Amino acid sequence: MDIIFIKELCIETVIGIYDWERKIKQMVCIDLELGTDISKASTSDDVKDTLDYKAVAKTVQSFLKESEFMLVESLAEETVKLIFEKFNVTYIKGRFSKPGAVTKAKEVGVIIERTKNAP
Repeated sequence: MDIIFIKELCIETVIGIYDWERKIKQMVCIDLELGTDISKASTSDDVKDTLDYKAVAKTVQSFLKESEFMLVESLAEETVKLIFEKFNVTYIKGRFSKPGAVTKAKEVGVIIERTKNAP
């Protein structure tokens, strides 16, 4: 399996459990590792034979700009489900963080790994 990655994709979204968080947008930053087969693209040198990381990034950005999750855990799980639905990937490892959410910590968040069709 080959990995295509996206690092530090940062999007403003409504995220949080406190009343004040429900009224503002906060930054969420995402790192994605997307498992797919790039062998055809490496031979053809054609983007249509690979996973278009720009399309993945735009899809995730659009989804999160319109979302209003309470928990980073929910945001992460639903983002991964969306990527599996829309793109030809068999594995996703995602790191989802809220920079500055905890005093004296650079960021907090979750890391999840999912394989397509696995619980």
